[in-house]
Amino acid sequence: MASPILPGAGLGSGLDIGSIVTALVNSDKSAKQTQIDTQTKTNTLKISGVGSLKSALAAFQTALANLNSTTTPAFAGFTATSGNTSILAATSDNTAVAGNYSVVVQNLATGSKVASAAFSGGAASAIPSGTLKISQNGTDYNVTIPANATLQSTRDAINTAQAVNGISANIVTDSSGSSRLVISSNKTGSGSDLTVSGIAGLEIDGTQPMGATPTASSSGAVNGIATDANLTIDGLAVSSKSNTVTGAISGLTLNLASVSPGSGASQTPAIVTVATNTTGLQTSIQAFVDSYNTLKKTIDTLTTATADADGNPTVSAAFTGDSLPRSLISDMRGVLTAPGAAGPLSVLSQIGVMTDAFTGNLTFDSASFTKTMSSNGMSGQVQQLFGGTDANNGLLSRMSKAIDPYVATGGLLDQRSTNLTSVAKSISAQQATLDLHVTSLTATLTAKYNAMDLLVGQMKATATNITSFFASLNAQKSSS
Repeated sequence: MASPILPGAGLGSGLDIGSIVTALVNSDKSAKQTQIDTQTKTNTLKISGVGSLKSALAAFQTALANLNSTTTPAFAGFTATSGNTSILAATSDNTAVAGNYSVVVQNLATGSKVASAAFSGGAASAIPSGTLKISQNGTDYNVTIPANATLQSTRDAINTAQAVNGISANIVTDSSGSSRLVISSNKTGSGSDLTVSGIAGLEIDGTQPMGATPTASSSGAVNGIATDANLTIDGLAVSSKSNTVTGAISGLTLNLASVSPGSGASQTPAIVTVATNTTGLQTSIQAFVDSYNTLKKTIDTLTTATADADGNPTVSAAFTGDSLPRSLISDMRGVLTAPGAAGPLSVLSQIGVMTDAFTGNLTFDSASFTKTMSSNGMSGQVQQLFGGTDANNGLLSRMSKAIDPYVATGGLLDQRSTNLTSVAKSISAQQATLDLHVTSLTATLTAKYNAMDLLVGQMKATATNITSFFASLNAQKSSS
């Protein structure tokens, strides 16, 4: 704020008008400015605190989501391993049971890839307009081919219209310059062969292989027709339309990667082992404990007053004395102590997870956990305790729901942030009002003191004139 006060002493009075006005103005605004500064500091601290708490809760929710993942379950009671991952990989879910399985992959599931007859004009070959029909598994996928189309624009039209259905097209040009339209699908398994019709020159029957030495007029399946995956599990024949085999072994998913080495009865099997996931469960429990304690540490930092220069805890934190973090901790502890899904394990203390009476942090006694796990079936019970029997009763999902009201859009922290932003605007308005008052008061006092200085200057001039007059009289009297 620019000051209207001109520095220096008054010409008439000799007083430092600038210093006088500044002192008077500062005295007038001091109390209100101190109040505004204190409010600004407190409100800014709280806004920062809300942001820090939201970030900490978001990180905790991410940790919970990762631990509760259905695709890579962290609390799987059993773990499946493949003895040869180049042939297949194996994963287990909560219905798996311990055991060993000998798996031989005889052939992988393949998709349909078909090629048209050759076009001597290459990618620029003219294609008649019309509706190109691509059929698969009894479903027709239509592609509109406009006038003046070429083989290349036909390829582009297929890709644009059918990418969502897993169908794609490309052009293969041989050494003679002739080009074929090659269409493929990401669907695998017997019966998924593609057939193409509707446009002259692009009729393709994908149920018929082109053969090893196709002629220019040949069209059909490339590298054979689509097939199912065939494998044996402990000698029992299994087929699958996909290379992801589910349900063949209860609780297991086999991801086939290649055919087993050898041929016929001499193919070498991959051994899939399903065993209790004790080490993995212990690691996941520790990860849960660590993520909880990290959040708890942040909350403690945001609520605990720090010591001043004299060692007294008088310097407030963002949430010192605030009921919101206390409510949050209460909701989280309620989840920790509430019984989970029905079963032999219902509370965390049974697997060695306890609450420290002094800090409120979680502790994990691995010895107690190991003792509990020595009983048969406990690994599945640990999985049930954390993951639940449905989407709602597991500890991880219940904990996430407990903190959701705080971090959800429009939730408690968003509401608090909105209120603090409103307070910040109010403080800014108060500062603007005070600045306007200071400007006005400064101008008023400066004008008054300048007027006083002018009056004093006039009085001094009058006094000087009078003194000079009497001095002149005395001089005349003395000379006579």
